[in-house]
Amino acid sequence: MHQRCLHHPTREAAARCPECRQSFCRECVTEHEGRVICTPCLRRLTRPVETRRANFAPLVRCVNWAFGFVAGVLCFYVLGQILLRIPSNFHEGTLWKKAVLDETEAP
Repeated sequence: MHQRCLHHPTREAAARCPECRQSFCRECVTEHEGRVICTPCLRRLTRPVETRRANFAPLVRCVNWAFGFVAGVLCFYVLGQILLRIPSNFHEGTLWKKAVLDETEAP
């Protein structure tokens, strides 16, 4: 009894893949590392090996959030300190009025 190609049932099988043990015609097989192998098995064997990497994205997101929060607090603290060092008579509006009146009376 003759074997038929898995993909082409009208063609006689020329080789059997050592990986999946299926029969294939000459068009469906290729030589790889000294042996005849089918194309699906060849794709599976030559596919790059995927290495599992640790997922640090949540940790990085938390660290970024913490640094951003600390930076924001420091910015508001420094701004508050600058505002506290401004003389109180400037807040009342008398300092700039006095400077403007002195300039107009001087000449």
